[in-house]
Amino acid sequence: MSNMRDVSRLDTLIGQSVAAIDTPALVIDLDAMERNLASMQSFAKAHSIMLRPHAKMHKSAHLALLQMQAGAVGVCVQKVSEAAVLAELGVGDIYVSNVVTALQKCEQLALISSQPEGQNASKTKLAVAADSLVGIAHLAQAMAQHAPAERLDVFVEIDVGQGRCGVSPGEAAVPLVQAISQSEHLRFAGLQAYHGRAQHLRSAAERRSAIAGVIEKVQATKAALQAAGFAVPLVTGAGTGSFIHEAASGVYGELQAGSYLFMDTDYAANEPDPAMPRFEHALFVKSQVISRQTTAGDDRAVLDAGHKSHAIDSGLPTIWAGHHADWEFFNGGDEHGILRGSSLPEIGDVVWLIPGHCDPTVNLHDAMIGVRGGLSKGHIERVIRVDTRGCLT
Repeated sequence: MSNMRDVSRLDTLIGQSVAAIDTPALVIDLDAMERNLASMQSFAKAHSIMLRPHAKMHKSAHLALLQMQAGAVGVCVQKVSEAAVLAELGVGDIYVSNVVTALQKCEQLALISSQPEGQNASKTKLAVAADSLVGIAHLAQAMAQHAPAERLDVFVEIDVGQGRCGVSPGEAAVPLVQAISQSEHLRFAGLQAYHGRAQHLRSAAERRSAIAGVIEKVQATKAALQAAGFAVPLVTGAGTGSFIHEAASGVYGELQAGSYLFMDTDYAANEPDPAMPRFEHALFVKSQVISRQTTAGDDRAVLDAGHKSHAIDSGLPTIWAGHHADWEFFNGGDEHGILRGSSLPEIGDVVWLIPGHCDPTVNLHDAMIGVRGGLSKGHIERVIRVDTRGCLT
């Protein structure tokens, strides 16, 4: 039996029309994606701020390198295993923007740091976040044992409103920076200050107010560190919902927005801020109608795209505007989606879905199919592997 997860079989589709894509499948509108890429990079350049997009969103070395070729200084990931895969595939600047505390994981990071080259024949620059003396001690121990000739960049994470990882803003960061500075194998790189929940506050005013509070917390922490004799080289953070405020603050030097590249339904539900670039939907699930049922109380089209093809943590998918229809997607379980509305499509008709949340949707697929020339009449240009699918550690 052939390996069904060997996506090389999809390469035979290259050059064919979009109609050749079997369903359900994850599809990238390359034209829309590239416009998003250019808009975000232009914004960063205009505001003289670095861009380090989150590769945990697309999970692809190809797309990470594309972003860096466009001007990004590197990428973020959330897991050490993600960093290992991307480093091996030639991504040369990776920040694990999550605290790494377990000694085993710190050792894995050190081993990545000690590798002289990847596929691009150049060394990978690594950084990581920390919010405890335990984590810092383990990082120092691992580097001393496995990469004694290297120094690892460490960002101290402060809790600016997410209520997840991070020490309290202000004085609590000082002992951590002292510990980093006392290790010959670590380097204090700056502050990690990311407010994830602020990204999804629906009104522009709410997001602006939330980030104003973040800025105050960052400034208080910088002041405490400066009073203790430590300069803060960089403040990094921000996301697709709020990056305009971090960029305008004069406090942040780097943006971590990631979802702008694909733009899912959840982010599109935010009230746009006038100063924010407009991003297009670029990630879709191609599905088709497999059943049509009409009863006295229900008229429905059943799609072959259920929860196994799209994540629902941020809500159900919406329907591509190109259908020019009032259709609404309903939960049909693991294997099915239910479509209701007027003039429903018939068996065999294609329906394009926009995922509610792009990151976990991508993680459900082995590959994304890149199409050029639009969803209706375009052709398949490339197959993009989801290289870090399932990298949970």
